[in-house]
Amino acid sequence: MSGGVAADTGPAAGSTVAGLRSDDEAADEDRSTRAAVATLYGLTAGHRTAAAVATALTLAGSALGLVQPLVARHAVDASGRGQVIWPLLALLGALFLAEAAIGSAGRFLLERMGEGVVRQLRLGLVGRLLRLEMREYDRHRNGDLISRVTADTTLLREVVSQALVDLVTGSLVAAGAVILMAWLDPLLLLLVALTVAVAAALVTSLLQGLRKASEHMQESVGAVAADLERALGALPMVRVHRAEDREAARIGGRVQEAYDAGVRTAKLASVMSPAVELAVQGSFLIVLVVGGLRVSGHAGSLGDLVAFLLYASYLVLPLSCVFHAVGLVQRGMGAYLRVDQALRLPVEHTGPPVAQARPRHRPVPSVPADRPALALHDVRFGYDPDRPVLSGVTFAVPHRRHVALVGPSGAGKSTVFALVAGFYEPDAGTVLFDGRPAAELGRDACRRRIAVVDQNTHVVHGTLRENITYAVPDAPAAEVRRVLALARLEELVDRLPGGLDAVIGERGSTLSGGERQRVALARALLARPALLLLDEPTSHLDAINEAALTGVMKEIAQECALLVIAHRLSTVQHADRIVVLHEGRSVAAGDHEELLAHNPLYRDLATSQMLRPGAPSTDRAGRRAND
Repeated sequence: MSGGVAADTGPAAGSTVAGLRSDDEAADEDRSTRAAVATLYGLTAGHRTAAAVATALTLAGSALGLVQPLVARHAVDASGRGQVIWPLLALLGALFLAEAAIGSAGRFLLERMGEGVVRQLRLGLVGRLLRLEMREYDRHRNGDLISRVTADTTLLREVVSQALVDLVTGSLVAAGAVILMAWLDPLLLLLVALTVAVAAALVTSLLQGLRKASEHMQESVGAVAADLERALGALPMVRVHRAEDREAARIGGRVQEAYDAGVRTAKLASVMSPAVELAVQGSFLIVLVVGGLRVSGHAGSLGDLVAFLLYASYLVLPLSCVFHAVGLVQRGMGAYLRVDQALRLPVEHTGPPVAQARPRHRPVPSVPADRPALALHDVRFGYDPDRPVLSGVTFAVPHRRHVALVGPSGAGKSTVFALVAGFYEPDAGTVLFDGRPAAELGRDACRRRIAVVDQNTHVVHGTLRENITYAVPDAPAAEVRRVLALARLEELVDRLPGGLDAVIGERGSTLSGGERQRVALARALLARPALLLLDEPTSHLDAINEAALTGVMKEIAQECALLVIAHRLSTVQHADRIVVLHEGRSVAAGDHEELLAHNPLYRDLATSQMLRPGAPSTDRAGRRAND
């Protein structure tokens, strides 16, 4: 089970990641607008045709707008000469309507393209986040990762659907207006250019600050989502400890940080917009005064002045679009860097694909008797390389046998399960399934052999049926009834309104702890695994259901290998073999009576509350454990 990074990231990931930088140093590259535009342009891969058509339509509409001042000029001059002008007015109206229609079509294509880009990004992110190495979830907060899928991609949609095209069309339209203004009156154009240049210099000086403020704002929004997810995920604990105000204050601090960053962004943006508007309005007033004087001095016609004024007013929109787009691109880069970072996080390598389709139920493999379902040989592992958790674990779980793991808290029992499930790679040693190394099989093939019932039972929002059939969505009704009976869930099904189709709350909040555990057990059994991992299966069960589950485990062990982390004597004493862990090592193995007689640590566990009697026992081992 290699921990290398997969080449693909899931559905639509190939087209999404195309154009994205893959080096860690990419975030520190040139921060110029040109570099940002080139980077964000890579997101449109797969949508270039739509972008080209939309740009062409937008330019066509803008060209029709540039023709209108010329028609107005002729209409004014013709009116001054007493000529008929209604055909020119009709032409002016037709040009206006055509511009509006073509512009609307172009804008629709752009918005649709933006939604398509966001869809690709979100699919790529979801596929990536669901496949990350488990260590990455330890390093990143879930709420912040979710924010990258939602808030950050939404901002990128605005950049792709508006800013990139506005930069092109706005620049071209502004250039066209400038050319026509130069043709009409070069002197007036020079005055306009001077005022616009002042505004451009001011905007350029603000761009880098706008990028940094936007990055900080996006990070703060992600922190708000992460802290809120943290509080809602532990809401019963928050309520019991009356910590609502403290959590609200914590999240409020994050909200304040987002507010402060947003205000800084708004402050910079608010300086940019008036600068552009004042420059254009100032140039408009200069043209009006100077041009009026020139007309009164017979240095130009009234029609020329009207056309020039219209072009000056038309210059407002494309220039505003260009400056707004430049600011939006800089803000979008902040969101892009967070998305790009998530897309470059390492994912699990699941191994070679399985040649045939997955069977509806996993058959118990036919292997030689000397090849156990699971074997660990001198396995060593640490979440932190400097702090080992396992320092040499060796044991085997034969097919159709019940093996229990016991040991003090912190001995490494749950870590063994995490390694067997492929959540982490051992630092040394070997994990084998049916005699084959897990690294050779690959994670996917290994996980097809197992099912896990974790101590922190996972029940998701949905119906009871959806939770039980999660591993086998198309399971036949007879199989569902079988696991309901094994997990002792018939009474729950009869009690719930709607039975199996009853909707259970978020994280199974409408069920008791024992019911959630039994739902998880039924889900695992439905998959008919070759190896079933049970992490303290009786921790939430009462004495009656615990005794029933003990019988169920005997039945399960006739079908598959069973590895159980146990703290209760009733669970341990019926195991075929018990493995004792201590300080990350497997220090003893044997059945209950052997370990009681020969292993002091096990005897201490049995006589203390670490191995608690689940129910009164009458056998010799039970009496010795209770003495």
